[in-house]
Amino acid sequence: MSYNDRRGGYRRRHRDDYDDRRREPYETPEEKLKTAIIKLGEVDALEELPRLQKQIQDFTPLNVGIVSEAFRIGVTEQPYKIPYYAALIRLLHDGAEDTEGPLLGRLVLEDFWKGFQTYVDKLEWRETRLCIQFFAHLTVAGLVSPESMAALLQAFTAVLEGFNVSHKRAKRAVLCAAEGLMIAGASLKTSASEIINAIQAFSETTTSAKWLVRPTITLFTDAVAIDNGDEMLDTILHTLKTLVDADFAQIADSFPQPYLTLPKLEDRTPFDLPLVLVPPESDIELDGVSNNTEEAASVKKDEWPEYFLRLFDNDISPDPNTPAGYAVRTALLDTIAIFEVNRKECARLLLEYPKWNLPGAFKPKPGAPVETEPVAGKYWQLESTIIETILGALLILPESSHKSVYYISLITELCKLSPSTVGPAVGKSIRKLYGALSEGLDVEAARRFAEWFAVHMSNFGFQWVWKEWVPDLALAVQHPRRTFMRRAVEFEIRLSYHDRILKTLPDAMQAPDAFTASEQAPGPNFEYDEPTNPHHDAAQSVLNLFRGRAKAEDVIAHLDTLKTTLETSEDGPVNVDATVRSIVVQSLLHIGARSFSHLLNAIERYLPLLRTVAGSGNAAAGGSSPEAKGGILTSAAAFWKSNPQMVGIVFDKLMQYQIVDPNDVVGWTFVNGAGLRLGGPLSLNAFEWDLMRGALDKANGRVVIARRKVTALRKEEDDTRARAKARANESMEVDADTKPDGAEAEAEEEAAVENPALTTALKALDSLTAEQKAALSRTLEGFVTCLAPVAADANPNPHARTVITEQAWHNRANWDNDEWNAWETWGWYRQFCRAYSPYLRVSAQTLYAVSFSRFETSTDPAAELMRKTWDIAMDVS
Repeated sequence: MSYNDRRGGYRRRHRDDYDDRRREPYETPEEKLKTAIIKLGEVDALEELPRLQKQIQDFTPLNVGIVSEAFRIGVTEQPYKIPYYAALIRLLHDGAEDTEGPLLGRLVLEDFWKGFQTYVDKLEWRETRLCIQFFAHLTVAGLVSPESMAALLQAFTAVLEGFNVSHKRAKRAVLCAAEGLMIAGASLKTSASEIINAIQAFSETTTSAKWLVRPTITLFTDAVAIDNGDEMLDTILHTLKTLVDADFAQIADSFPQPYLTLPKLEDRTPFDLPLVLVPPESDIELDGVSNNTEEAASVKKDEWPEYFLRLFDNDISPDPNTPAGYAVRTALLDTIAIFEVNRKECARLLLEYPKWNLPGAFKPKPGAPVETEPVAGKYWQLESTIIETILGALLILPESSHKSVYYISLITELCKLSPSTVGPAVGKSIRKLYGALSEGLDVEAARRFAEWFAVHMSNFGFQWVWKEWVPDLALAVQHPRRTFMRRAVEFEIRLSYHDRILKTLPDAMQAPDAFTASEQAPGPNFEYDEPTNPHHDAAQSVLNLFRGRAKAEDVIAHLDTLKTTLETSEDGPVNVDATVRSIVVQSLLHIGARSFSHLLNAIERYLPLLRTVAGSGNAAAGGSSPEAKGGILTSAAAFWKSNPQMVGIVFDKLMQYQIVDPNDVVGWTFVNGAGLRLGGPLSLNAFEWDLMRGALDKANGRVVIARRKVTALRKEEDDTRARAKARANESMEVDADTKPDGAEAEAEEEAAVENPALTTALKALDSLTAEQKAALSRTLEGFVTCLAPVAADANPNPHARTVITEQAWHNRANWDNDEWNAWETWGWYRQFCRAYSPYLRVSAQTLYAVSFSRFETSTDPAAELMRKTWDIAMDVS
């Protein structure tokens, strides 16, 4: 054999080994069958059903558990296929006349029920609800008895009668019962009124909570209905009543029912669903620690009614108050929720949704052949419907179900898949939301809208027709539309750079008096950089020490000399401590301004110096000065006044390294509010809210971490005590003559030894809890000062009382900056109460006594509105 032959053989063997590594993993026949069931309908579901039926029935030996598991996966992870899985179960009930024993479809259904019972026991609500939809379709197909189906739905309405049932639990139970009734209602007419009445009774108890989470703010009325949106429970009730009034005739026009085209089963006894008891939802308790942990907060964070904004007319997107419209929106929302882990796949499935709906419901793409005739009252635009649904989920208050970035990236993927059809729908949605800003769109919804707008523009070259909004520059600077423009441009600059974004704006928006974009790129502002500054030389001396990486002790010693110099200066009266503090903070930030890593390195290197400055020179004695900490924050904000994002970052790092406390940041925010910066009365805008939210999240997060540590240490201590007790019990079994004296007592003494780590952790928890309460209390007190000021308060805002009246609201076209600032502050107060209600409820009585006791007998409308908002947030259960 030649050398070349040997080398060629080596290459072939090497290639074969490589091919082996890349070969598809082997699938057993059962796995292939399972995959075939899950992938039902990849081409045409109706044509695939008979073939899949034969494949299942011919498979030997058949593992019913594998088949039912495939059904459970398909039903709970691909809910748009549920009607077709019901049709497949119906086909599996067909069998030869001489077949002995239960039919295959019956066996699969019985095993499927076991999985459903597991979902119920684990309170996996979405899976439970989707399985109920499956059972409802089987009821219509005649495979499940109507009596057992009605009993199943009534088991979930019984949840609404539970003692102190939470809104979260009740809402999910309502969805299970209502959607089952919508699909199988024609077979459950005798039970429909009872189910609807139970839902109606619960919905009436949530009226006040609905007022607090309306996406449009009208402070002067208790009305909960809005013109451009709908609340989920109200939508469910309206849809059910519409079905009842029409004797459930609209079901066939709303939900696909492919199984009805199959021959009816004769002499087959329907499957009776076993009785179900929905288990109670246990409270989260951590070893005796009070129930205000992050886990507890997550349990309650979505315990609010859910409003979905409508952006289009009913001829463009379906009305969710109709059976067909509700079915479409629910299917889209389920797909969005399930495929959060894969936004690309989610976008593809959303654009393919019409194949799973009834023919003629959606318009075909431009240029595509019209395969079915349009259906009267339907023929909607798919892309507009999808975008409206996604944005409705994004803007749910107080918090969306998923992170904002998921919804934003999902819209981006949709635009990439079909730019010619999704792009126009996105543009129309932006214009609709922009128009809603003048009609009282909630400030938190407006903030998310600005974030989405900026991120979306960054993904498509920042191309937007800004000139459409140039006429709005005549509005007040603090008008919501101008605030949105300013905020959106700021976000775009963060995602790109100043000069590029400036070039995308019309000349009118670039003008300094437009207050839309700054003339200069956002950068640092070193106050002592100019030689004309009287403290330029002092700042340079400190700056040179930082540049030379001098030790913190050397810098502190230099500051003592600098103070002496300033005290003897002839430049007039000088607050020496404040001046030195400002020089130190700005010089340190100047060193760290080059990059984020430079900032962290500078802060970490000079932590002792910062703590000394924060203690107003009394760090050695353990002192701490709120005035000094406020001065540090003021100096940092002045240094980065052209870059609000950096202000938030620096504040966060100062809290992280415990130079300042969250309470200090909250207090600083109210003292340096937006209104004061503009020369008006005290108020807050989105920038201050971001700072305040960061401080509150920091305080709450520290408590969560401390509680987890306490829980882990207590568990460790319990294990230690258990082991000591076990050793003591073992020693008792030893013969009395050989048993060491006092062994049991020694074991008990060993177990009783206090864990020093636990003691330290408990002290830290107490300290952090006190810090958390202080931050929450300071926030509430600050809002009281803003919105219900007394004459003695500094910079009182008289407009806080006027903007909440109906007359003033209808005259908002004539509002100036102070009125809009006051209105925005009311919006942030509402967001504070509803977003942080899980933490506020823990100390609700104390906080109320501190901040609201002064208003007990007051008839001040502002005070009454504040109390009303507070009471609603605290009473949500």
